[in-house]
Amino acid sequence: MILGVVLAGGMSRRFGTDKAIALWRGRPLLSYAADALDPHCDLVAVSGGSRGALDFPTVPDWPRGDLGPLGGICGAMRYAREFGFSTVVTIACDTPVVPASVFVSLLGAGAPAIVRGMPVIGCWPADLASDLADYLEQSPERSIMGWAEQMGAMQIEVEAPIPNVNRPDDLKGLAAS
Repeated sequence: MILGVVLAGGMSRRFGTDKAIALWRGRPLLSYAADALDPHCDLVAVSGGSRGALDFPTVPDWPRGDLGPLGGICGAMRYAREFGFSTVVTIACDTPVVPASVFVSLLGAGAPAIVRGMPVIGCWPADLASDLADYLEQSPERSIMGWAEQMGAMQIEVEAPIPNVNRPDDLKGLAAS
């Protein structure tokens, strides 16, 4: 079984307000990310607390909440392992336009796998939760790319850049496209 998790626990410093609930085309960004995951997953949840979670189950970061996206991924893998999911597919709440082919490629590659240049979009085996927790506790490195390299994650190429909304102007640019 596959658990899809929208990572929505960031501080949104560059954006100024909670990106997860920022509206694009009348809907929160988080809902677009969840919709992108939905056809490929048995359940979609949100990591990062209830902030902006809408009607999705929430998954707490693990082993604690101050570890950035890797804490969200680790919490998602732990949740998956506890509830019988073998695989976790992740996406950030600020990537509302991800082609379905990206998830097909990630899942087809086997886990672990990431999108080259955007490792927050990835596929992870749930049984790596304890390994990632150990990595987070022992290493000062908090980058997803660092973890992915250590795990030997396959990097998936995408045909076109995936839009990432970090600032209000990014959202305006997305709205104009």
